[in-house]
Amino acid sequence: DLQMIRIMGLPVRISWNDFKVGTSVFIPCLDIKPVQKYVLAEAYRRKYNVICKQVVDKNRYGLRCWRIEW
Repeated sequence: DLQMIRIMGLPVRISWNDFKVGTSVFIPCLDIKPVQKYVLAEAYRRKYNVICKQVVDKNRYGLRCWRIEW
């Protein structure tokens, strides 16, 4: 199940079926809050446990989200 969100007019695709426990996804963005809200809501809907942190990855500011197991 591939889902797309738009950040600053650009499409960002998240492959939720490939988002296995122990993996992470980096979403480049400047306005973290709405992106984090979307990711956490979608993770909750899918019953995934996710932790998100603001990071700089390869000189790009954004949000890194890890799928974890409780």
